[in-house]
Amino acid sequence: MKALTWQGKRTIEYADVPDPRIEEPTDAVIRVTSTGICGSDLHLYEVMGPFLDAGDVLGHEVIGLVEETGTGVSNLSVGDRVVVPFQIACGSCFMCGQGLQTQCETTQVRDQGMGAALFGYTKLYGQVPGGQAEYLRVPQAQYGPIKVPHGPPDDRFVYLSDVLPTAWQAVEYAGIPAGGTVVVLGLGPIGDMACRVALHRGHRVIGVDLVAERLERARVRGVETLEYADDVADAIRDLTDGRGPDSVIDAVGMEAHGSPTAKIAQQAAALLPDPIQRTVMQKAGIDRMAALLLAIDVVRRGGTISLIGVYGGMADPLPMLTMFDKQIQLRMGQANVRRWTKDILPLLGDDDPFQVDDFATHHLPLSEGPAAYELFQHKRDGAIKVLLTP
Repeated sequence: MKALTWQGKRTIEYADVPDPRIEEPTDAVIRVTSTGICGSDLHLYEVMGPFLDAGDVLGHEVIGLVEETGTGVSNLSVGDRVVVPFQIACGSCFMCGQGLQTQCETTQVRDQGMGAALFGYTKLYGQVPGGQAEYLRVPQAQYGPIKVPHGPPDDRFVYLSDVLPTAWQAVEYAGIPAGGTVVVLGLGPIGDMACRVALHRGHRVIGVDLVAERLERARVRGVETLEYADDVADAIRDLTDGRGPDSVIDAVGMEAHGSPTAKIAQQAAALLPDPIQRTVMQKAGIDRMAALLLAIDVVRRGGTISLIGVYGGMADPLPMLTMFDKQIQLRMGQANVRRWTKDILPLLGDDDPFQVDDFATHHLPLSEGPAAYELFQHKRDGAIKVLLTP
């Protein structure tokens, strides 16, 4: 089959790879009908190379049709239309029982000290072949895949794999009080959708970004928008009675603009051999911290920061005195997709409150995936969300 494979920094190849097959009784094989490029995929494209091998199949946002199931999968039938959550979880361990599917004890990548395995996301998370491909092997299919109706276009449901539950969890973790204000830092796919979820719940939303198209896209939906600049913290305080917002969602993560020193550190690390790069990235503070530091600065005293952007450093410096003095609450983590499915699915009817049907800015064939990565990375042609069709 054909798939998008990582070949090196900023190098994606549309290539032949082995067809997936049933390997365990709890496996299923899905024929992919749509697959997204996630903002976190760009971390693989740009920064996370030492944790990848040439030929790794990328992608973790998938909708498709069941082609085959193992003997241990009784909940799915051939032809079912399913969305595949980006993490692989069993549904029956202690952690899954707590609604923490990204910590699943059955699929934890213990040799790396990490949580549940993820599709298409490096050695740190199990090096499981991803879904930017014609077919996908789905482990733990007795629990993971979410059955959705046939009929509506893929855009209606594909975001259940990652974007919607990630944004939903970001808002949940933000603990925004009734009638409260949340600032969303970064208006890429996750930040954009977090704004939509927060607006749907009746909150006041202020969005911050550098890209004009992203700011306008949020503004027309009712978000108060600010362009990121050196004085943006003062602008946020001016909009919030001088005390700052109740909550801040950091939807940017490890490649934030405004962190020149950390950017140089990332670029310098990239010149090292892979084993040394891995050690540096896992044990040093090389994240670009501008977004998180801004969140700490502007959130009101006693407020909450919801951290949904991906970070990877182990020794990132934090202003602990400020965090302690302000009594900041901090929540974070990969989205626990199945925890939120029952809340989100009823909202994907024809009234479409999150406007998912036109959320994607670009639809391209899978064969154009290498160009799509470049388009998305450089934010060309107003690219905010890209869906690929095998």
